[in-house]
Amino acid sequence: MSAALGPERPQVVAHAQQALSYTVFDCKWVPRSARLLCLGSAARGTGVVQLYELHGARLELLREIEKPKPIKCGTFGATSLQQRYLATGDFDGNLNIWNLEAPEIPVYSVKGHKEIINSIDGVGGLGIGEGAPEIVTGSRDGTVKVWDPRQNDTPVANMEPVQGESKRDCWTVAFGNAYNQEERVVCAGYDNGDIKLFDLKTMSLRWETNIKNGVCSVEFDRKDINMNKLVATSLEGKFHVFDMRTQHPTKGFASVSEKAQKSTIWQVRHLPQNRDIFMTSGGSGSLHLWKYEYPAQRSKKDSEGSEMGVAGSLSLLQNVTLSTQPISSLDWSPDKKGLCVCGAFDQTVRVLIVTKLNKI
Repeated sequence: MSAALGPERPQVVAHAQQALSYTVFDCKWVPRSARLLCLGSAARGTGVVQLYELHGARLELLREIEKPKPIKCGTFGATSLQQRYLATGDFDGNLNIWNLEAPEIPVYSVKGHKEIINSIDGVGGLGIGEGAPEIVTGSRDGTVKVWDPRQNDTPVANMEPVQGESKRDCWTVAFGNAYNQEERVVCAGYDNGDIKLFDLKTMSLRWETNIKNGVCSVEFDRKDINMNKLVATSLEGKFHVFDMRTQHPTKGFASVSEKAQKSTIWQVRHLPQNRDIFMTSGGSGSLHLWKYEYPAQRSKKDSEGSEMGVAGSLSLLQNVTLSTQPISSLDWSPDKKGLCVCGAFDQTVRVLIVTKLNKI
């Protein structure tokens, strides 16, 4: 790892912050707006959705909605820019889709899992990724399910342990490879370090590996292109970047790993305007900003003549500690480069500005 130095180094500036009266599990920018959502759990065991608007350096609460069950995760990824419906996963295994203009009753609701939905992702909406608008959910019950909100009650795909295989808690899911109408993959990470790549075109397991540590977050650098890179973060401070362009028949994908810190890396999020820059959030209340550098050649032939990938290198652009508690959620604004929101277990949501990203 090399550190990028000099005056052109980006700075992470805390722009606005808001104390919350509940535990925040996820925060999301509302696309095409200066608004953001906080999702979480109230002390009395109910779910909370708060909608804030950014006014200068101040967050103004526009709306607070209480729901029966704590909300763990949310995505706008399977909706149109016009509707901007929010899909959420809750502690009871329910997948709900909400119209934030009329949030009393969900526009779509299904009992998706037997236990908590830990992670959710969407694709085919917001003009990102080809194909149907779909939502993927990963749960403690060991299953990963793909939903098309236009179809009631039944998932379009269900990835579960095979007969005799023990179920593992699925902590994180992500879509990728949605570059045309036919292609699409789901990556899932589990509590035992397993990473599995499911090909939705062939409905088969395309690749699996184990990083020897619970997988907290996975994300492709972009969903709407040929698979390029995948970052997976882990329970013990390490993350891995896989080059997904070349899959070797036995060795799989080339990767580079980095020990970012001693504590859990809760999340990874790529900068929407530059897929080679990403941020990781940590159990020590810190954020790390990284840049991936490609090798001179991304693939080479092995002794048998099979193509194998070549991993690149990582440079740390900046790191900052914002909280004494873990930063558990992170989201870049899709519209304003360098604008980002994070939620931490100190019951605070923070809006950050990352400077000089156009100079990197």
